[in-house]
Amino acid sequence: MALLEILEFPDPRLRTKAKPVVRVDDSVRKLVANMFETMYDAPGIGLAATQVNVHQRIIVVDVSENRDEPHAFINPELTLSGEVLETEEGCLSVPGFYEPVTRHEFARVSALNERGESVELDLEGLLAVCVQHECDHLEGKLFVDYLSSLKRTRIRRKLEKAHRVRV
Repeated sequence: MALLEILEFPDPRLRTKAKPVVRVDDSVRKLVANMFETMYDAPGIGLAATQVNVHQRIIVVDVSENRDEPHAFINPELTLSGEVLETEEGCLSVPGFYEPVTRHEFARVSALNERGESVELDLEGLLAVCVQHECDHLEGKLFVDYLSSLKRTRIRRKLEKAHRVRV
């Protein structure tokens, strides 16, 4: 397995809309394994393939305390329900920033798992929020897009400055 580079906002590649996975094969399984390793190392609770510059519809999540409930969703489709609640979100592609975002409290995800099997799960709480967040990445959307333009610009400038310092 290998750690993958996580793209950071405002990298324009984060805006690329992911394409459906045509076939779940060994290359997809390897990518999923590398995404889990990268997510756990970061550390994070979710990662979309878009964030590692692979523009396929794949997300991995694990919101458990012990990191022992991993879920891989390939070509996920969401059905949202319940109230719209405000929760604080962060993102591995927007490091160091946490802001309130509104999301539905429940979601049903239909997808393929890493074995190519169809799965359907009813999600709630942090898992529902996380899957909604990661599915946004597949559409080229980041959590900062839910913020005011003033906050988004402030975050962009701070991250651009941090990138210049690192280079």
